[in-house]
Amino acid sequence: VQLQASGGGLVQAGDSLRLSCAASGPSFNTYGMGWFRLALGKEREFVAAISWRGDGTYYADSVMGRFTISRDNAKNTVYLQMNSLKPEDTAVYYCAAEKFITARSMSTRATLGYWGQGTLVTVSS
Repeated sequence: VQLQASGGGLVQAGDSLRLSCAASGPSFNTYGMGWFRLALGKEREFVAAISWRGDGTYYADSVMGRFTISRDNAKNTVYLQMNSLKPEDTAVYYCAAEKFITARSMSTRATLGYWGQGTLVTVSS
């Protein structure tokens, strides 16, 4: 599966953004999907994931209550709605996919099968 992330941009603290990750290839509904981010000078960080069945989500503590992950299997797309953005949310956001994985497992898996190219989110204070 190929992944194409989009929706990043420059916003002010408190604003909202919605990231999208469009997948090409068959059987999108068999992939758990997740978002990760990489900030300058930091290690890659798990952000959010949704299970392959779509019946479970999991979030990093740092985004809990502000971000929402969802998927539309008819459009082969996963979304990350980001509200109340903070300057510390500034990073390149990547979507990832792995077959038949739960959301919680995706947060700790060392390697994942497929990655998108990343989209930059910059939050100014």
